[in-house]
Amino acid sequence: MAHGFKAGDLRIDHPYATPTGPGMRTGAVYLRGIQNLGRQGDRLVGASTPRAGHVEIQQVRLEGDIARMHSLPALELPAGETVALRHNAADGAHLMLLDLTQPLEDGQRFPITLRFERAGEREVIVWVQTPRARGAAANPGAHAH
Repeated sequence: MAHGFKAGDLRIDHPYATPTGPGMRTGAVYLRGIQNLGRQGDRLVGASTPRAGHVEIQQVRLEGDIARMHSLPALELPAGETVALRHNAADGAHLMLLDLTQPLEDGQRFPITLRFERAGEREVIVWVQTPRARGAAANPGAHAH
């Protein structure tokens, strides 16, 4: 079930997080996409939530066979394009929640405020959900995140 929000020329589609285990101090928020319908680029420059002490914009980059996370000062949102922040992307971005106040449990919802350079601030609601397995019927032994 999709849910979306608007901030200026930006459409923010389906903010979600995956559940965390007991005692985990980090989690991540993803977005099906941020679509920039405007004629000018924008940038996601930060985020905050009462569920974490700090939120970082992080980029996952493949370095050989190893995926490494790097903090970004901002995420570019080019005019006329959609930028996805997906949990299953080998080379993508997400919002890292640091110092969680409590574990993220399947079915919960919580607010996160996104800060954009042009569109300003927009609070959205994040749904905590266990991702559907992709191709599970074709590969029943596959491990899905």
